[in-house]
Amino acid sequence: MVKFGWKIWLLIIAVIFSLIAIFGIPPKFLESGVVINSVEKNSTAFDQGLRQGQIITEINGNKIESLADFSDIVNKTFIGNDSVKFDIQTDKGEFVLFLSQPPKITISNIPSTNLKTGLDLSGGARALVQGENHTLTTQETSDLVSILENRFNTFGISDVRISPVSDLSNNHFILIEIAGVTPSDLNDLISQQGNFEAKIGNDTVFIGGKKDITSVARSGQEAGITSCSQDGTGVYYCNFQFALYLSPAAAERQGALTQNLSVVPGDASGNYLSQPLDLYLDGQLVDSLRISQDLRGRVTTQISITGSGSGTTNEEAIEATQANMNKLQTILITGSLPFKLQVSKLDTISPTLGADFVKSILFAGFFSLIGVAIVVGIRYKKINEVVVLLITVISEIIIILGVAALISWNLDLLGIAGILATIGTGIDQQIIILDESRKYHEISVKERLKRAFAIIIGAYFTALVSLLPLLWAGAGLLKGFAVTTLIGITIGILITRPAFTDMVKSIEE
Repeated sequence: MVKFGWKIWLLIIAVIFSLIAIFGIPPKFLESGVVINSVEKNSTAFDQGLRQGQIITEINGNKIESLADFSDIVNKTFIGNDSVKFDIQTDKGEFVLFLSQPPKITISNIPSTNLKTGLDLSGGARALVQGENHTLTTQETSDLVSILENRFNTFGISDVRISPVSDLSNNHFILIEIAGVTPSDLNDLISQQGNFEAKIGNDTVFIGGKKDITSVARSGQEAGITSCSQDGTGVYYCNFQFALYLSPAAAERQGALTQNLSVVPGDASGNYLSQPLDLYLDGQLVDSLRISQDLRGRVTTQISITGSGSGTTNEEAIEATQANMNKLQTILITGSLPFKLQVSKLDTISPTLGADFVKSILFAGFFSLIGVAIVVGIRYKKINEVVVLLITVISEIIIILGVAALISWNLDLLGIAGILATIGTGIDQQIIILDESRKYHEISVKERLKRAFAIIIGAYFTALVSLLPLLWAGAGLLKGFAVTTLIGITIGILITRPAFTDMVKSIEE
């Protein structure tokens, strides 16, 4: 009979919280419907409030439980070219559309867990990119790869693969692959050149990039959403503001261009100069900032950038405003692309491994554990020790997946390899504990297990030192394996191994 000490209770609590992190409350696999992956901007569906992440549960009173249900309803509804009523019920409310063709949205089945999978498992979007009206050279392709990597990293997008490629005619392209996004999402990310200019009249004060901008505030008191309100039509608006620090040369240009401007009456906050500071993004005016009279002719390196966002709800407006601010900050930091890019080919990547691979891994893992159980049973001739070994291994897998779900870590092929390596290491260490618990009968079981744990601690730090370089080796290509394995062996040394030691101690005594 195993006594439940605090180490075993810690294992139980960790498993429970991990299951909650993986499946959610209520469990995601109990939800019915389909989830919206993307909505084409400026479409009727977008204007009526349909957004990515909403779950469609009914259409025209018919329950939607799968992609097949959605397709059947769409095919039956849109037969001719006549405009029809398309009543969509989602988890965020009801949306009534009058359309002559299917809504411009992409959907998928609701994920059964909160686990995120990488490009190897979940697929994503792929774009083949070249210069618009410009033939890329080898050096230009290399420079563009670096700029795009910087831009995607600043956006915080994970599992991005950007690489230079060429055809038999020696034409150079850039191949971009991103996990878990739609082709339209990828097209939006790379189609914008990001040419940012701040002008007073027709004169440029500064441009985006390190030449004119030394730093951009991204958080804290110098950056954030300042206010939100609702207009008479029910649309919510929010404003953002962040500090921008100019180079001395750009600050001097601003001082020179404002020197001869006149002062016009303002409001209670003060008077302003006769011309504003206009902000242009790819030739489009995105904001116009009034310049305080105190800044006339003054060389200042700090200015304040403002903007806004909107949505059908206050939460949606805040999200849109935050996204607009992050986008503008990114372009100001990274600067413009050297020239406009053209997407030559844009498509969806089918998962290279997918559900079949995951099933194969599960079957292989199951039979491996059965094999381990048989060997341990023959070796130690105690069924209860076999049971606690299997319980510990399964618990360790659950906790690793729970941590991955909690930190939104993308599980790819290398991540799965890391989990398998962790399982193998864990079984080895548990066998060490079982062996040590039966040796040296002149000392107590407690002392024997202390010796076993000392061996395991030494092995942990050896593995830790050997795995850390893999976080950067191979340009980060091995990061998935390193992170997953580090999570696994750390969970083992802190939670599962101590609990297993307590279980073995209870059995041996």
